[in-house]
Amino acid sequence: MDTITRIAMDADILEFCGDEPHFAERCPTSRRRFRTIWISDIHLGTRGCNADMLIDFLDSTDSETMYLVGDIIDGWRLKKRFYWPAAHNDIVWRILKRAKRGTRIIYIPGNHDEMFRQFTGLRFGGVEIKRTAIHKTADGRRLLVLHGDEFDTIMLAHRWLAHVGDFAYETLMRLNYVVNKVRARFNLPYWSLSKHAKHKVKNAVEFISKFEEVVAHEAGTRGVDGVVCGHIHTAEIRDIAGIEYYNDGDWVEGCTALVEHFDGRMQVLHWADEVAARNAAKIARIAA
Repeated sequence: MDTITRIAMDADILEFCGDEPHFAERCPTSRRRFRTIWISDIHLGTRGCNADMLIDFLDSTDSETMYLVGDIIDGWRLKKRFYWPAAHNDIVWRILKRAKRGTRIIYIPGNHDEMFRQFTGLRFGGVEIKRTAIHKTADGRRLLVLHGDEFDTIMLAHRWLAHVGDFAYETLMRLNYVVNKVRARFNLPYWSLSKHAKHKVKNAVEFISKFEEVVAHEAGTRGVDGVVCGHIHTAEIRDIAGIEYYNDGDWVEGCTALVEHFDGRMQVLHWADEVAARNAAKIARIAA
């Protein structure tokens, strides 16, 4: 049994993370509150994960319900080389702490953390594991929630090609990590090299568009009003043939989350922009 599976089967999963996080948690009472938060594609266990920014997000927001929409832990990468810094541990600690405080946490494993799919229907550390879910918004809409790899033809037909693509993507993310380390030295905001490259490649843009259409069509056949997914690392809100399509993005390239306000309004939060605006405001206050 691998390390990650043993962690999942621990009766008190918080013991894995320790009693206190390595990086101290900010006061929960000062957070922006939402009815629902969706995050996905964190890829814990890889250097590409923007753990510090996600910790900042978790310490700045709260919700009644949180969906973890797959690829939270990158089992593909961890099988090849174990990488698990303190910040990754702290993310798990923060999520489980939310569950203990009363937040409903629903975990829908993706393709990179598919080893958790065998636990569908069970609860660990207060976290519900499901294959898919139906979310009802404050204004009565029904949204299908799933990771999205079910509709990735490369994953379904050529699994070996998906792994080759994963290697190429990991290489790009290493470059992304180096670029942003240099930018940080010069006090420049976070910028995603991989996201920029993806939007410049015609085939990638066409794939994303086709993926969105297929997912929306499937949601329509299930009689729901919309769909929330992750998988392709591209945050989006759009109407597709009368179906509301939502993608919560990722915490490797875009650093985004999808949130539902208490009136049912949906919004994508671009956290790198939020951090940049906050820092600019601090500088302005100091200068004044």
